Amino acid sequence: MLEVLYATGLRVSELVGLRLSELQLDRGFLLVIGKGDKERPVPLGDEAERWLRRYLVEARPHLARGRHDRVFVNRRGGPLSRQGVWKILRDHGVTAGVAALHPHALRHSFATHLLEHGADLRAVQAMLGHADISTTEIYTHVHRERLQRLYDRFHPRA
Repeated sequence: MLEVLYATGLRVSELVGLRLSELQLDRGFLLVIGKGDKERPVPLGDEAERWLRRYLVEARPHLARGRHDRVFVNRRGGPLSRQGVWKILRDHGVTAGVAALHPHALRHSFATHLLEHGADLRAVQAMLGHADISTTEIYTHVHRERLQRLYDRFHPRA
């Protein structure tokens, strides 16, 4: 679940709302229902796809109870909640020695890493499901700050 969250940049509400019918694993993406009930395709990287397939074969069949088609389920077999995602992430953060880890940090990292590696701002906007490009531009500010630090550190005339 955490790999999918980072690899796709989904909002927590989108992750917990993801249905089996929205998985397009053979085509390498998810159909995500975002804010305003807008559907968008979101690419799924190879690593996330491998983990998701493994989860669907090895874990979900043993956990899922009842008649629901949510992809991610809790220990009792019901649909995973937003609070459940927060708890899982917090617990993994504690184990890893990362204080105050939260789901939006993974979404933020997703966008920042794409932009740092040259992704088009409009493409990142589409993947994040932002209606307004100015929301996505927030991540370019972080990118610019990092570039300035690198420049200051490594350029002989900085």
